[in-house]
Amino acid sequence: MEKKAFWRLIEESKQFEDQAGWLLDVLTHKEVGEIVEFEFHFQGIMNESYQSRLWAAAYILMGGCSDDAFDYFRGWLIAQGEAVYQKVTENPEYLAEYISEENLDEEGYPQNEDLLSVGLDAYTLKQTGDVEWDDATYDQLMDELNRLGLPEAEEIELDWEEDDLEDMFPMLWERFGEDPLG
Repeated sequence: MEKKAFWRLIEESKQFEDQAGWLLDVLTHKEVGEIVEFEFHFQGIMNESYQSRLWAAAYILMGGCSDDAFDYFRGWLIAQGEAVYQKVTENPEYLAEYISEENLDEEGYPQNEDLLSVGLDAYTLKQTGDVEWDDATYDQLMDELNRLGLPEAEEIELDWEEDDLEDMFPMLWERFGEDPLG
């Protein structure tokens, strides 16, 4: 699966309320190699989006942002499709314009935890017949991703303090700084 095919699947999945469920169903009908390639692209994009400035923007939006919440935020960002992903990673201030009730989760947050496990769940289902966690299957998928050359996510230093956020992202701060989502 080429990266363009990955993004086409994400784009098509946006029309479904259960985006992750739809993707899981589609992926389980593909060959194992295509599932591995989907996960390779997904993890690569997750790693690429592990950025201090993006974390700062998520912090403003939600009035704070833990490690897990930042992962869920990046899952949400990928779920918005390639065009939005590119705009936001290039300029997180775009979120001030983009965020609406229609593109948030049921609790009113820009988060999509379910998308994080779609590739692993599809792979596990294909290998074992169900989606229950299996250490050996997880290790097997990680070996496959490493063989494809998936780089590990680089550690980041948060180069901002909470007091810096208003100056870093004035439009985001104006819209969400005093009244975060949720």
